[in-house]
Amino acid sequence: MSGAHARHSRGRGGAGSEETGGAPGTGRTFREAGGLAYPPRPKGAPPTTGPAPASDHATRGFDDLAFGAPGFGAESFEAPGFGAESFGATGFEATGFGATGFEATGFGATGFEATGFEAPGFGAAGFGAAEAEAPESPASKAPKTPKTLKTPRASKASKAPKADLATEITASLVVFLVALPLCIGVAVASGVPAELGIISGVIGGLVVGAARGSTLQVSGPAAGLAALVAETVLEYGVAMLGVIVLFSGLLQIILGLVRLGRFFQAISLAVVQGMLAGIGLPLMFSQAYPAMDAKAPGTPIENMAGLPGLLADTFSDPQALIAAGLGVVTVVLSFLWKKAPGPVRKVPAALVAVGIGIAVAALPGVEVKTLQVGNLLASVDVPGPEQFAGLADVGIITAILTFTVIASAESLFTAAAVDRMHDGPRTRYNPELIAQGAGNTVAGLLGALPITAVVARSSANVQAGAKTRLSRTLHGLWLLAFALLLPQVLALIPISVLAGVLVHSGWKLFAPEEFPKMWRQDRGEFAVMTLTTLVIVATALLEGVLFGLAAGIVLVAVRMSQTVIRQHVEEDTAKVVMAGNATFLRLPQVIEALEAAAEAGRPRIRLDLTGVTHLDHACRSQVEEFTAQQRGKGLRVELLMPGPAKRPPTAPEPTPGPTAAPTPPAKADLPRRPGPLPRRPTTATPVSPGPTAEWFYLDTTPMPEDFARRYAEEYAPGGTRGQGEAYHDSSFR
Repeated sequence: MSGAHARHSRGRGGAGSEETGGAPGTGRTFREAGGLAYPPRPKGAPPTTGPAPASDHATRGFDDLAFGAPGFGAESFEAPGFGAESFGATGFEATGFGATGFEATGFGATGFEATGFEAPGFGAAGFGAAEAEAPESPASKAPKTPKTLKTPRASKASKAPKADLATEITASLVVFLVALPLCIGVAVASGVPAELGIISGVIGGLVVGAARGSTLQVSGPAAGLAALVAETVLEYGVAMLGVIVLFSGLLQIILGLVRLGRFFQAISLAVVQGMLAGIGLPLMFSQAYPAMDAKAPGTPIENMAGLPGLLADTFSDPQALIAAGLGVVTVVLSFLWKKAPGPVRKVPAALVAVGIGIAVAALPGVEVKTLQVGNLLASVDVPGPEQFAGLADVGIITAILTFTVIASAESLFTAAAVDRMHDGPRTRYNPELIAQGAGNTVAGLLGALPITAVVARSSANVQAGAKTRLSRTLHGLWLLAFALLLPQVLALIPISVLAGVLVHSGWKLFAPEEFPKMWRQDRGEFAVMTLTTLVIVATALLEGVLFGLAAGIVLVAVRMSQTVIRQHVEEDTAKVVMAGNATFLRLPQVIEALEAAAEAGRPRIRLDLTGVTHLDHACRSQVEEFTAQQRGKGLRVELLMPGPAKRPPTAPEPTPGPTAAPTPPAKADLPRRPGPLPRRPTTATPVSPGPTAEWFYLDTTPMPEDFARRYAEEYAPGGTRGQGEAYHDSSFR
């Protein structure tokens, strides 16, 4: 039989309560039924000895026994039903939700998917079948705690993936090779020493990588923040960067503790993609200059305008032309490396480009600019009192908020993207936000770059076969060892190669293919995405994001405020019918419709607003003022406002006399509820639901295979089921 069957319960003062005339005690409590929802047997029928089906609780427990008969409050929910034994003592707290159901093995380690809801928890044995397997009669006594509700062992599906040490180490080396040029390149693009980028990469591995939250996501200095960091350093200096990053990290920890990690997922996708494009486009133009051994002029607009002059200078300087060639080779390798043969493709394209650049820079006669790396430990710059005094500056506070929002959003958006790359444990957003905050707090104390999750390193980690946090933690250790033991190797890397790596990263952030895709899907969202990108390029990151959020909210408001207005004249009545959401955005249309009705010259105006789902204050005031004005002119204005209809007074029911026709017997093959049904009104006047109204809802619990047979046996013709109404359900017929 179909599992989608209708069931109903009473409103306030249900059928079995004394308020509605039902004799108290005509129903059976949850306790009397042994904690399960067995219907009363017909008189003379043998007691039921078979096990109750798993869905019997959901099918008839709340309707026939718990909710309907003895009353919602007195016996069922509070005393022996839900409070004392079912929900409280043995049901949900002791063995169900509390001890073994939701907390111990349910939500946390093993339970919600593998053993809590599906296997021994709710489905198979916990909520339905395990309680029904007791051989006692359902009305004998309260259910004992079933053995199957003891703490279950974790199933294979719920266990954490088994770590293969060799695979984790290999993956960590791959991530290290990808992260090394990115850390240095982001630092150079941010206008800070390269050592600070390596320090941030080490913190991203050893601090964020070891924390709980995401399993495979790798953090470090990100190209998405390079332009923002460069602007901040240019305005406030490198010394103030540590204070800004420090307090951004503390704010991230607070946001994670108050569980606002999921809030960042509520941002419009068009705004997110516009933000990434607005970060990527200036990044490409700014890195075009170091890719040709030149210095960028400044703002994104100035960088774009200076490209023709940059190309002219490059072709006139042989050394700049060699540097530009290395940058172009790096970009081409980054795009085409994914088409290389399998074994070769495992080596990161950035590492291959760095190797080529080192080889070319070592040739005689080549004088391209190379990376200048100093002592890693000497680069640590702990903020002092002078830097903390800068917190009184409004610009510093604004920078802290900007870093917090952008870094948090980028990390959590990256987490969602990385989760789609693997089938392992999902990211827990609030712990991940706390972990990112801890990393930025440490980075700020050391005066390093801000840390976010990075897609390039995370995808390399997933593709290398990592399963646990070990790989991303080890990659930070390799970065630290390399910078301490082999700093002279870093000084051989051409800057143009690192710039080429960042140009490729900027192109991936820009993602030009997303613009036509968004145009085809939603042109309104395309406008929001494009405007966000243009404003970021023209002004700054924070202003562009705020503008994009405002544009997204306006778009939603306009789309939600859809009002349908119909006007027509019938004989002596001018009618105006409205439906939808009538807000101040549609006020001009509302005023136009009202004025047209007044100008129709009819003695009666009918305003039907019953189809309006939302009527804000502006539109309501306009309608009421119009009504008062027209009534003052002597016109008859009928105003039908949205909202629940008032219940008209009902006539007293006539007392049946001795000649009253007997009530036809209800069908005996349908379950009945104890207590009489309220008599249906005999008039055609619609009556709003009262305190004794019936409420029907959908129950999607699957029906057991023996449901029809059991109903046929227990509700056979001739059996009495109380003096109540029939349980009307077409699925039982």
